[in-house]
Amino acid sequence: MASTIGMMDSAYFVGRNEILTWINSRLQLNLSRIEEAASGAVQCQLMDMTYPGVVPMHKVNFDAKTEYDMIQNYKVLQEVFNKLKIEKHIEVNRLVKGRPLDNLEFLQWLKRYCDAVNGGIMNENYNPVERRTKGGRERVPRGSQKNSKSLQANNACNISSSDTVGVTKASGPRQGRMSETVGAANSSREIQALSKEVADLKLSVDFLEKERDFYFAKLRDIEILCQTPELEDIPMSVAVKKILYAADAKESALEGAQEYMRKSNHD
Repeated sequence: MASTIGMMDSAYFVGRNEILTWINSRLQLNLSRIEEAASGAVQCQLMDMTYPGVVPMHKVNFDAKTEYDMIQNYKVLQEVFNKLKIEKHIEVNRLVKGRPLDNLEFLQWLKRYCDAVNGGIMNENYNPVERRTKGGRERVPRGSQKNSKSLQANNACNISSSDTVGVTKASGPRQGRMSETVGAANSSREIQALSKEVADLKLSVDFLEKERDFYFAKLRDIEILCQTPELEDIPMSVAVKKILYAADAKESALEGAQEYMRKSNHD
C-alpha cells in the first residue's frame, strides 16, 4: 500500500491546515505549526491509533527536544514500519531539523496511509490522552515543578524569619546570592526564548525559499514549453508569455493577455 502512494498522489495536495486539524482532532492536541510534530512522537501515536497495541508507547518521548531524542522516536517508528512490512523510508535527518516542507510531506503521506487503513474513520475507542500518559514516558508536569520551587522558597523564608539576630545578619549575603541566581535564571529564560524565536524565523525563511523555488521551477517549465517551435506562435503561448515577461509589477498582465486571446479568436 505504501509503495503505491507516489509524489503525484492527491495526498500531497492536502494543505497544512487540514493536516493540523486531522492531528489535533485524532490525538486531542493543539498543534499550530507543522514543525511542532518534528520530534516523531505524533507520528508514533498516529500509528498507535491506526494499529492499537503495535507501537511500544513507553518508548516514545513526547518531550523530545534534542535531535538525539527525536531520532530515538523515529527508530521506534521505523521498527513499527518494519513489523507491519510498510515499505517507506523515513528521512530522519531531514525531519529532525524541523523543516516545515519535509515534515508536511511526511505527514501528508502518513494521513493518506492511515485513512487507507481505517477508511478515514476515527477510532472512537482510542483514548489518545490516556495512551500518552500511561503508555508514554512518565513526565513531571511543569506546574508541579513550579509549585515545588515555591514551597522551597517559602520554607527558606520561614526559616530565616525564625532565626536569631546573628543569623539574620549573616543571611544578607545569602539573599544577595539568591537574587543573583534568580536574575541569572530570568536572563537564561529570555535568551532561550529569543533563541527559539530566531530559530523559528530561520525555519520560516527556509520554508519560504523552498516555496519560492518550487513555483519558480513551475514557471520555468511553462516558459520552456511555450518556447518550443511547435507551440511558440500559437495564441495561447503568446498570451502566456505576455504574462511571464510583463515588466510592470504594479499592474496585472492578465487583462492584456485576455484581450490578445479575444482578438486572436476573432481573426
